[in-house]
Amino acid sequence: MSSSESFMTAAFFAGYGGSDKATSGDAKGVKVGVSMPTKSLQRWNQDGANMEKKLREKGYDVDLQFAENKVETQVSQIENMITKGCKVLVVGSIDGSALSSVLNEAKSAGVEVIAYDRLIMNTDAVSYYATFDNYLVGKIQGQYIADRLGLAEGKGPFNIEISTGPMDDNNVNFFFGGAMDVLKPYIDKGQLVVRLGQMTREQCATPNWDEAKAQERMDNILTTYYTGAKLDAVLCSNDSVSLGVQSALKSAGYNTADRPMPVITGQDANLPNVKAIVAGEQSMSVFKDTRALADQVVKMVDAILAKQQPEVNNTKDYNNGVKVVPSYLLEPKFVDKSNYKQLLIDSGYYTEAELQK
Repeated sequence: MSSSESFMTAAFFAGYGGSDKATSGDAKGVKVGVSMPTKSLQRWNQDGANMEKKLREKGYDVDLQFAENKVETQVSQIENMITKGCKVLVVGSIDGSALSSVLNEAKSAGVEVIAYDRLIMNTDAVSYYATFDNYLVGKIQGQYIADRLGLAEGKGPFNIEISTGPMDDNNVNFFFGGAMDVLKPYIDKGQLVVRLGQMTREQCATPNWDEAKAQERMDNILTTYYTGAKLDAVLCSNDSVSLGVQSALKSAGYNTADRPMPVITGQDANLPNVKAIVAGEQSMSVFKDTRALADQVVKMVDAILAKQQPEVNNTKDYNNGVKVVPSYLLEPKFVDKSNYKQLLIDSGYYTEAELQK
């Protein structure tokens, strides 16, 4: 997928579609179901809270549920939302390939479905998809590593390892693909060396984005391959994986004056990770402002219920195996020690007090 094509498409589709708002009379009392994967990750709590707040401000009756990373719980919650008369479902899936049957029920009941952040696979019941440009997320991570190590200037060789996300999250295809499109040429030239030798998405997967699993895998890598070698960079696809990797590195003697932390990436700008960035333990995180994503989803809900076409800016890249799902992609940005105040504090996403707790 080409991020530049995504933004060119954005320009083409600007203003395309129907109204971006519904009157309070249109929205009042209309039921909207919001199904989020789990409360165990900070970002999903923020996503759910932002969505509920924005929808309630419009007058919608919101049913917000968290499935605690259990597919059967999410299926049951969605079934209940359909039974309760929800007209639109906003679904952040746990396993993007496990919801076909329940969403077919939704379609039969005339319920429109918006896939939130993660594409839902193998069903034509998904009407729209709202997310960030996930390929660009990966490219930002890969380019940050390349810039910090001076790879374009021919520097190296440097040792790098890769920790990405679960196989059942379709977004990982884009995160991993975007990053490797930047880093693989340097691996091929020998400027980057993966001592472990694992460079496929499957080999580098972290089930459920689990911090403990990421730590366990990195513990094993460091013990086996780095007792006499220095690790210079770790491509981590999100912040929970990054925290696990950081814990393993600290246990192995990194994060000292003699042995500083490698270049470590992340995604979501979760509060513990921003604190780690300020402390010099994590290099960067890709910031995806969930407030903006919630705004866009509310516009989609408004348009759907007004029987109009929601605004989209990508109609070719997100094929779920049955259909190409019309999508709206937002632009992510990287956060590091140089700009976190501007992007996170000045914008009101966090307060200084939260970072100092």
